[in-house]
Amino acid sequence: MSFRKIDPTELPGNAIDEICNKWMLLAAGTEDDFNFMTINWGMLGELWFKPAMTVYVRHSRHTFGYMENNDVFTVTCLKPGHEDALKLAGSKSGRDIDKLKESGLTKTMIDGVPTFEEAAYTLVCKKMYAQELPPENCTDMPIFEHAYDAPDYHKMYIGQIVAAYVND
Repeated sequence: MSFRKIDPTELPGNAIDEICNKWMLLAAGTEDDFNFMTINWGMLGELWFKPAMTVYVRHSRHTFGYMENNDVFTVTCLKPGHEDALKLAGSKSGRDIDKLKESGLTKTMIDGVPTFEEAAYTLVCKKMYAQELPPENCTDMPIFEHAYDAPDYHKMYIGQIVAAYVND
């Protein structure tokens, strides 16, 4: 594993494709106590003249508490071949299983935040803003017709990308 720091504008690939179609991992916590989950909703861009990443986490997700209790999080794009790990991280809870062991991923730390040795690249993000997204904002989406049981709705987190790393 050889992470190399880059400017966020130099990210390889197509970030929209990575988020929407290939999925990414969101991780928060410390070296000894962290959790991660799959994300396929997110936005990458600029806010207040700073590079930024926006992610969304349901209150019911185990990762939610880690996002609430930590100021920094990572968003990681895995190298090809880890689709099963992404499926597991999005469908199983860290409350119920050892996600790291079951996924076959290898945790590593970058700038004091967890990421994975299997990363193609990792964004280290410092929270800038967070806002609840109440369920009425999603009522016109058929997939969510019966998905929300209050208070299980999403919270939006916007993080300033303070560092970006590619894994050569």
